[in-house]
Amino acid sequence: MLVREGDERNETIDLWLACCLAAIAGALNAAAFYAVGFFSANMTGNISILSDHLALTQWGAGLVYATIFLVFITGSVSASLLISAGRRRRMRRIYADCIMLEGILLAALGGADLWLADRWRAPCVVLGLAFLMGFQNAVGTRISGARVRTTHVSGVATDIGIELAGVIDMLRGRQIDEDAAGMLGKLRLHAGTVLSFLLGGVAGVVLYRAAGGYMIMLAGAALLAIAVAPSRRMTHRR
Repeated sequence: MLVREGDERNETIDLWLACCLAAIAGALNAAAFYAVGFFSANMTGNISILSDHLALTQWGAGLVYATIFLVFITGSVSASLLISAGRRRRMRRIYADCIMLEGILLAALGGADLWLADRWRAPCVVLGLAFLMGFQNAVGTRISGARVRTTHVSGVATDIGIELAGVIDMLRGRQIDEDAAGMLGKLRLHAGTVLSFLLGGVAGVVLYRAAGGYMIMLAGAALLAIAVAPSRRMTHRR
């Protein structure tokens, strides 16, 4: 799941990766909104709110949303630089190592949510999660050749609509049957991503209400559980 990349991957591998990472991203995004009133991964919404504040000359509030956006991009840049460096060194475990790093940073962020003073807690949680969601999205995008995106659903929802239109055409006899398997595979992938994001969001809010920052630590532990085995396996092979 975190070793093969590009054309080496198949539908099942992509589906497992998408469901696991989307569930965690959904949990974190929903928990952040519940806790501090900001989305950490919804850059479409954040840019729209930024536009609103700029139009109303509310510069301070606009700066907050601009910062979230830039931090998300910084996370994506950081992951891409690490992946590129690992690929130059032929490190097949680089994707697993990136997810392990995200898990460690999430655990640290959960500690910050628990123990920081209130005035620092909200910006730390929002910006920390924005960075890590950008980081995670870049990992999923790079390893899958842009087939898997796990931290937001706007583009995925568009893909579902396109694929449903293809299925409708196929049922009406206006689509080549040879394309059916590919369309249905993409539909399963994207529907699974959205469903996992939704269910993860529900679980994230429930767990955050019960455990606070420990829920963020739990998400970090889940990422470590996903990534440790493939990283160790590739290390032994080398």
